[in-house]
Amino acid sequence: MTRQAQQHRAPARVPQPRAPERHDPRARRTSGEPLRASWDPLSEHGPRARSARQGRRPPRRRGFIGFLRDYGWRAYALPVLAVLTALAVFNTSRGGAPVTAGEQPAPVAGVGPGATTTPEPTPLVPNPEANPKFNEAKVGAELPAGGPFTEQGGASWAVVPGASEQVGAGQVFTYSVEIEAGVQLPGGPEGFARTVDATLNNPKSWAGSGKYAFKRVDSGTPRIRISLASQLTTRAICGFRIPFDASCWREGRTVLNAARWERGAVAFQGNVVAYQQYVVNHEVGHALGFGHKACAENGGLAPIMMQQTWGVANDYLAALGTDNVAANGLTCTANPWPYPTQAG
Repeated sequence: MTRQAQQHRAPARVPQPRAPERHDPRARRTSGEPLRASWDPLSEHGPRARSARQGRRPPRRRGFIGFLRDYGWRAYALPVLAVLTALAVFNTSRGGAPVTAGEQPAPVAGVGPGATTTPEPTPLVPNPEANPKFNEAKVGAELPAGGPFTEQGGASWAVVPGASEQVGAGQVFTYSVEIEAGVQLPGGPEGFARTVDATLNNPKSWAGSGKYAFKRVDSGTPRIRISLASQLTTRAICGFRIPFDASCWREGRTVLNAARWERGAVAFQGNVVAYQQYVVNHEVGHALGFGHKACAENGGLAPIMMQQTWGVANDYLAALGTDNVAANGLTCTANPWPYPTQAG
């Protein structure tokens, strides 16, 4: 071939390298390509990737040490991030959505300035507006006007000296007569003891049943302690759920309210002695095991176990919330005796 022919021969084509695919994870980015994230940042520069580029079998690393060598600081970062994520989820689930600065949470009913979360208390007596009989019942249950009485005593008891022979036949109940320290009353402790003895010795009382007998003692351990207590001590022992003064039977002691002993009850229409006989018989009746009763016959004598201190009308006692009484329109007459028809 001549030199001229050689000069005009077209130069041989040299194969040019193929431009890498834009999303080929094995390609390297050139300066003209936009930034992109690696598809596998852990394997791109790791020992397994180097072994693959050199045509060698990648080394096999086992166990925790191999894991650390492969992943380096990432082995520590990943668990920490997992724990922080779990704590964030837990706090969000407990406290609800976070409130950003300047934002106020939505108001909740019953919570906030001036609001209270304390539950409504249970009323001690029925709502007067819901029970038209309440105001009438209240008049009969309140303490009547009268002489002075001891509001607060010393919360200790003194036995009034004196004993008696047995009265009645049947099961014998010994009793003592006691007064709270500091309680003052007309007739003194001896006058109180005489009224108690005369009441229990009367054939109209429990001895008239032929099943109960009573004997007063001033030593040893009596079965019944008949105790006069100040107004506030009585409330502390008996309770004051229905807020009208009364007496009660508690753990071997009949607690007689000094305020009622002095002033009686509206139902007895000013007859304080009849009321004193009633309250002794009523509370001793509890000591014998009897519960409260309602009026059974309109216009008849009230049962001794009716709560006559607060009234003798079933509607009124039901309005106050006393036990074993239903509003049925029956009204009785005040009565101080368990067996009022007995001779004596």
